[in-house]
Amino acid sequence: MSQNQHHILSVLVENRPGVLARVASLFARRGFNIFSLAVAPAEDENMSRITIVVDVETTPLEQIVKQLFKLIDVIKISELDPRHAVERELFLATVRAGSAERGQVSELVQILEGKIVAVGTDAITVSLEGHPDKLDDFEDLLRPFGIIELQRTGRIALSKLDRDVRTSAVKGNNG
Repeated sequence: MSQNQHHILSVLVENRPGVLARVASLFARRGFNIFSLAVAPAEDENMSRITIVVDVETTPLEQIVKQLFKLIDVIKISELDPRHAVERELFLATVRAGSAERGQVSELVQILEGKIVAVGTDAITVSLEGHPDKLDDFEDLLRPFGIIELQRTGRIALSKLDRDVRTSAVKGNNG
């Protein structure tokens, strides 16, 4: 996935029924492509944060943002630059792993700091959390074993924290 083709939008919305449907409907009506979508309650229980990874090859980002701001439930929209954001995704996969392959799959999971969450006679279900690129690589490594089922959550992201000690100390003392 090229960073030039996709942008991450963090959209703070009112936590009310139908908001996600209105956002998705806006994208469908306008023909905007969503690469990834994740939604959950935010720090304030009255708000939800929708993380949308959008394809900007076909539609300018400014147009997407303008259309989102027309929705009454949208409170704030932030574009997150991948260089200044922490991005994560969750990956679950059930992989063919008989007794001969089980050790190899287990070793891959351990090396990439994943978890084995279920074991059957001929398959293993594995979980991995991390940057989407890491999950893409993990998926590629599992494919030769045979992926039976696969589910990814979609990307979530927040801005990186300020590392300037002087600024953090001043903010901490005054605010």
